[in-house]
Amino acid sequence: MNLIAILNRDGGTFKTTDMDAYSRQMADVFRAEGHEIECRVVAGDDVVGAMEKVAATPGVEGLIAGGGDGTISAAASIAWQSGLALGIVPAGTMNLFARTLKLPLDIWQVLDVLAKGEVQDADIASANGRSFVHQFSAGLHSRMVRYRNQMSYASRLGKIRASTRAALGVMFNPPVFEVEFTVEGRKELRKVSAISVSNNEFGSDGLLYADSASGGHLGFYVADALTPPGVAALAIDILRGRLKENEAVSAMTATEVDLHFPRARKDIRCVIDGELLPMDRDVTLKIHAGELKVLVRQPQAPMAQVQAQEGVATATVGL
Repeated sequence: MNLIAILNRDGGTFKTTDMDAYSRQMADVFRAEGHEIECRVVAGDDVVGAMEKVAATPGVEGLIAGGGDGTISAAASIAWQSGLALGIVPAGTMNLFARTLKLPLDIWQVLDVLAKGEVQDADIASANGRSFVHQFSAGLHSRMVRYRNQMSYASRLGKIRASTRAALGVMFNPPVFEVEFTVEGRKELRKVSAISVSNNEFGSDGLLYADSASGGHLGFYVADALTPPGVAALAIDILRGRLKENEAVSAMTATEVDLHFPRARKDIRCVIDGELLPMDRDVTLKIHAGELKVLVRQPQAPMAQVQAQEGVATATVGL
């Protein structure tokens, strides 16, 4: 394949990596497998523009994106829109879509897997046309991200600590709001503290990521209005892999979900693949089954092996 790699030098692990040496290693590994590849190391602020240039370059067949979940989400959107195959180098804190694809979480080990991998069709989802590969959420998660964004941190460990502090803040001040949702013809008005819509159903891991990238459906999760003890119980159940067993949570699957927020609020926010964004009062979420081309391991590694490669223990609320 004719490939171009865009590596976010400000993303997680890359901050402490010799990027010249890494680029040389990437080029050697891919060329040894018969690929043509050009590696471009760019600053975080320039990543999206650099990937858009790749999509507009004649003859390019694939985009290799290296960075955190935000970088990967942006790369997936561009690859989806342009028809490029997407390869992921997980250099962030959580690396959630990489976990779903069962890729190695080590930035050096993943090179060999991608170079020898095959292109498969994966699902991508959208919220009012904006794509996401992990989740759309409102309520607890968006408030936690807002709190975390107000803190300063300069490392992966610092981000985990900030997330933990933010989660505790949300626990003592949970949001409560009304939402009307329509799922597979079922309409309901409910007072809730959290909404989450995932690109395929969450698995049992406490980090809340999908076990499959090609299930062809959205996971839809609603948590009823919660008190601080209720938020604590939900966090514990999430960390234990028992989200669906929590008595406040309703879990469904669908190919499309429509949300309407009856009461206008100035500060209404959502989180899409980790990014805090303004949210419309009406949101339509859809699954686009098999429309994203991704480079994956063949055959894929067992889930237990992937989970053993890297563990992130943090008391965050992912809904």
